[in-house]
Amino acid sequence: MPALRVAVTLEQCWHSVPGGTAWAAIELVRALRERDDLNVVGVAARHRRPPPAAWQPPVEVRHLPLPRPVLYETWHAPGFRWPRVELVTGPVDVVHATAVAYPAARAPVVVTIHDLAFLHDARLATRHGHRFFRRGLDLARRHAALVVCPSTATLEECAAAGIDRARLRVVPWGVEPAAVTAEDIAWARRDFGLDGDYVLFAGTVEPRKNLPRLLDAYARLPASAPPLVVAGPRGWNETIAPHLRALGDRVRLIGFVDRRRLDALMAGASVFCYPSTKEGFGLPVLEAMAQGTPVVTSRGTATAEVGGDAVRLVDPFDVDDIAAGIDELLRDRALADRLRAAGVARAATFTWQRCADGTVAAYRDACS
Repeated sequence: MPALRVAVTLEQCWHSVPGGTAWAAIELVRALRERDDLNVVGVAARHRRPPPAAWQPPVEVRHLPLPRPVLYETWHAPGFRWPRVELVTGPVDVVHATAVAYPAARAPVVVTIHDLAFLHDARLATRHGHRFFRRGLDLARRHAALVVCPSTATLEECAAAGIDRARLRVVPWGVEPAAVTAEDIAWARRDFGLDGDYVLFAGTVEPRKNLPRLLDAYARLPASAPPLVVAGPRGWNETIAPHLRALGDRVRLIGFVDRRRLDALMAGASVFCYPSTKEGFGLPVLEAMAQGTPVVTSRGTATAEVGGDAVRLVDPFDVDDIAAGIDELLRDRALADRLRAAGVARAATFTWQRCADGTVAAYRDACS
């Protein structure tokens, strides 16, 4: 087949909290650029400087003439819809919007919708954010050639929101586990003052990550339980200070952690706990599984879909159930070992190459 020229939006790499959607876009583009049936160019708003090194796109990025707030408004403005992506890329066969900002373009647009959590919980966005997300969803519903979802859970949300099922595709994300040595784990432990076992949570501090319930659950574990380490940047609309008071030094807040140290922390953890109430995929769960760490995560969510029978599932709204899941994996060595092996095997089936294959199939469907 002839090579496709594809423009991929990568603006989230410049967000103050890029998060999992930026990481997924970067890893997908990294896999796409290795193919000989594509020519990929990135698209972003006008910026004075590149993003931080950890979020640097792996392809050339062409910059439109407007800063992000103005660009997003003009892309979503009824009857305006400017500037087109092709203004800086030249002609392309397809445009891939890797987030809910729906670009103006002449070419067919494939949109990735990661989740529609904002429809279910008003705390997940500001009033302006809700307006922006709803407008992006409406444009995708009316104009997208195809909508790509990282999980069946998100596909069902999109169908319920009125997107024709014939235009929906599930393309799971992947994982590329770093090789972590015993020395790497020891180095990360020293770096954060961890001299023994620990339970790890990793994610942005925001409402759907469910940290208040996780902290309350941890307070119900025996005092002999290892400390809980919370890694991730401060996000929005979440106050955890009242839940920390009962835990004292049993919880360590270590903030944002770079990729190398996070891989080592995941590999060294006795348990990884991710009791999120709503996810489009749940990349940290897959990353922990790939490092051979037993995982506790949420029943009835996309993370359960990702984890399958290789994780310990709990009710994310039940503090006692979260506590019981963590306690069981800390006490039952045989179960923890079984989940370690099962997690590694299952994670190996989620590759960025597979993600790229499914994405390119969506591009070709959109062009046909």
